[in-house]
Amino acid sequence: MDSIWKKDVKLPEFPELKEDKKTEVLIIGGGMTGVLCAYFLQERGVDYMLAEAEKICSGTTGSTTAKITAQHSLIYDKILKSRGLETAAMYLHANLDAVERFAELCAGVDCDFERKTSYVYSVDSLTKLEKEADALARIGFYSELTDRTELPFPVAGALAFNNQAQFNPLKFVASIASGLKIRENTRITEFLQTEKGENMAITDRGFRIKYKKAIFAAHFPINNKHGLYFLKLYQHRSYVMALKGAPKIHGMYVDENKKGLSFRGYEDMLLLGGGSHRTGKKGGDWQELRDFAGMYYPDSKEIACWATQDCMSLDGVPYIGVYSKNMPECFVASGYNKWGMTSSMVAAMLLADMVTERENPYAKVFDPSRGMIKPQLLVNGCEAVKNLLTPTAKRCPHMGCAIKWNVTEQTWDCPCHGSRFDKEGKVLDNPANGNLPVKGK
Repeated sequence: MDSIWKKDVKLPEFPELKEDKKTEVLIIGGGMTGVLCAYFLQERGVDYMLAEAEKICSGTTGSTTAKITAQHSLIYDKILKSRGLETAAMYLHANLDAVERFAELCAGVDCDFERKTSYVYSVDSLTKLEKEADALARIGFYSELTDRTELPFPVAGALAFNNQAQFNPLKFVASIASGLKIRENTRITEFLQTEKGENMAITDRGFRIKYKKAIFAAHFPINNKHGLYFLKLYQHRSYVMALKGAPKIHGMYVDENKKGLSFRGYEDMLLLGGGSHRTGKKGGDWQELRDFAGMYYPDSKEIACWATQDCMSLDGVPYIGVYSKNMPECFVASGYNKWGMTSSMVAAMLLADMVTERENPYAKVFDPSRGMIKPQLLVNGCEAVKNLLTPTAKRCPHMGCAIKWNVTEQTWDCPCHGSRFDKEGKVLDNPANGNLPVKGK
């Protein structure tokens, strides 16, 4: 169940850390965010090291649909109402800047970068789209409402952002990662301070990395002691199929309904996404996509399928910035809400500025210490309490929640915070930072 990005792409390989190390900046996590942070810090001549638990881009980056867009569903009306016009405008421009930075880095690189129009559609509510268009107009951004799409079913309307993009993310990483200071198969499991006040990370093999500053780019923040990320985040799984023989899709489409479908083309394939659910819960998964394809694309052939996992924030805006008030020399990037490519670039540009003490106008938009009192906080808390009280012998090593067997993917999943393990107990997705001893089901 590998994604199409993992076929015929050879990423550079990096050695495992086999000695104690000292560095100015430690980057934890080798997905798109971590690699971009490393790239920008190397450009600036900063001493850094990136530690990846397995192979670079072996997690969410290798399973994305790889849309590069500032159109993150119907986010702008929401931000305008909750945080005001200035913050909504800054969120937009941060992401538009990210799209253009990708375009600059992809120029001359064989990564299938293409400019595309991005659409958010609704099958039943034109009003939602009109409110979003109005919010964007107040910000000063032109978007287009239309009732004409390439989708095989009628819609109430679609809201278009022109001049967005898509690409092959692993081809891109292969082009920029060579020569970066990366250590693969180097899992960080512990953090401490020496008697001299030095920051130190410990690997699962006992090697020590002294650092002055750290960037936590490992999808879900792995330090539970500070920041309350176990309450501020939950994880969501969604599914993708690559179809051949389906009509060509020129734009990039996503339903404004979280339970809806997404569409984009790649070469002669249609990438169909959906079936989403909170990790540890039941959802439509690939069967929902296969049923849809059988109904609307009966002549198509499934050639690949894969799943991905996304961290969801309380308010739809990522957490990018200082990890917590008690960790002022540490920085975090998480909660991308299914818009990982553009958010990765926003995070890398912002954090490269923050660790080198340069001002960035967008820092306050993504501040992880912003208010937590949101309806989703209650949902997250109730889910955690319910699973902590569930009587079962199989517990997640992250915070002790009851884990559930995922029949579709043959994995053990934690509904609290989204940790996942294979049937032998090997950790697949954090925040759990170690394996799970599992015998049978």
